[in-house]
Order: sequence, then C-alpha cells, then structure tokens
Amino acid sequence: MISTQAWVDAQQLWDFQQMGHEPRPCSVAIGLGSHDLGVADVTADLYHRGMAPLIVFTGATSRTTRERMPRGEAEHYRDRAVELGVPADVILVEPNARNTGDNILFSHTLLEARRITVSSVLLVSKPYEERRAYATARKLWPDVEWVSASTPMTLPEYVDSIQDARLVIDMLVGAQQRLMIYPRQGFMIEQEIPDDVAAAYQRLRSEGFTSRLVPEDASHG
Repeated sequence: MISTQAWVDAQQLWDFQQMGHEPRPCSVAIGLGSHDLGVADVTADLYHRGMAPLIVFTGATSRTTRERMPRGEAEHYRDRAVELGVPADVILVEPNARNTGDNILFSHTLLEARRITVSSVLLVSKPYEERRAYATARKLWPDVEWVSASTPMTLPEYVDSIQDARLVIDMLVGAQQRLMIYPRQGFMIEQEIPDDVAAAYQRLRSEGFTSRLVPEDASHG
C-alpha cells in the first residue's frame, strides 16, 4: 500500500516538474525518446497546430524499451507520428542517444550537419521529466530558447496509463534527485528547489521509493 502522505509528496514532485510553458511556434520540436509513446503523440499534435515545421525524434533503446521498441525509441516515435498524419519528410531521427544529455547534444549535432538554423526549440518529454529535460537543455545548448511540453495529464491519469503506481513514484523521485545532484556535476543548470519539494523528496526516499536513484557520483543518465 502507498500511504496518503506518499501520494501528497508525489503530487508535490509532479507539480514541480511541470514548467508551465505555453506552447508557441519554434524552429524545431525535439521529442525525447523513452518508453512513453505519448511523447510522439504530443509532438505530432504540436506539429499539426503549427508549432514547429520540423521534428527530431531522439533515442536508442534502453532496458525498459528494448523489447517494446527493438528498432530504437526514435524510430518507433517516427512511425507513430506518421500514423498520426505527420509527413515523413519533416521528421529527422537521431538513433544513438542513451540519456537526456545525449538527446540534446546529438540532436544539436544532427541539425547543425543539416545546416538548419535553430533559435528556439519545443522540448517534448514525459510529464514527470519536464524540468529535468529543460535544465539539461539549458546547460548543454544555451544559445537557443527552450519551451517545454508534455502530455497534459494529471498524476492520477499518468499512473492509470502506466498501471504501476510505485514505479511512477520511483521515477518522480529519480527525476528529482537528478535535479539536485546533476548541476554540481555539470550536467544541468542549477535550479532553486523549494523546501517543501525537498522535504517531499526526502520522505519518499525514506519510504523506499528508490529504484530509480543513481549514485551521487554517477555519470549522466
């Protein structure tokens, strides 16, 4: 059983991850690969709304996606977007990234190689990783404007979609940890962590929601 306090704390972390950006037209949309095809759905919707003329999907496979997405996350995202009516010729695939830092750096390299001028990017991620993705992008590609986007859904809706409440809370705790330790490792910009968010994180760690934590000296993931 997950305690009432744990749900309150999880909601605190969920709310903190939401950047609250209003989507607006940008040079390109970058969809970050993961297990969640909702990222491809949101990216396709943003394209159809005229928010980006070009899409980059970035991602290889991971232990959580190698069976469901054997050709790579970015390739499966592209297939999904094409199913949703996005023309194949406006989608670029970056198939090698294995973490968020790679997603940003490899996408940047791909766009530079294509001589595509980028001044702003719609950064599409999972809902519980908006802030983490934004902080990474701002650090690694600082000279463009970043606009965060994700599937508009509540924490209970996301839990229902994943069908594993404990895993979702573990992932929230892992994302929060990275926001706290990666800036000093040079992977993200520093962001102020409100006291109530830090307290919620510590309580969830104490309750055992730790499967997505990384060692304090871990390389970027």
